Amino acid sequence: MTFRPLHDRILVRRIEAEEKTAGGIIIPDTAKEKPQEGEVVAVGPGARDESGKLAELDVKVGDRILFGKWSGTEIKLDGEDLLIMKESDVMGVIESTAEQKKAA
Repeated sequence: MTFRPLHDRILVRRIEAEEKTAGGIIIPDTAKEKPQEGEVVAVGPGARDESGKLAELDVKVGDRILFGKWSGTEIKLDGEDLLIMKESDVMGVIESTAEQKKAA
């Protein structure tokens, strides 16, 4: 199934947090917080301004983003848990540097 968000909405897949702390302590599922980082899966065409012109979104498919703890609406699509949110709920895009790409 394909899904296309409308207007300035985006579809996001949460990126799961580490299950261990830096000290090696394993965090149980009941104590974990929902991750606030995700990957953009789909984007809408953009919002219209007062004059009717289409303003394109700053995020694109594949971007890693940070969003608020209570942002978006959780949905299940093809058995996968996803979030639909407005672009204004996105706090920023995580950009990888050349050094991080070499390490991977």
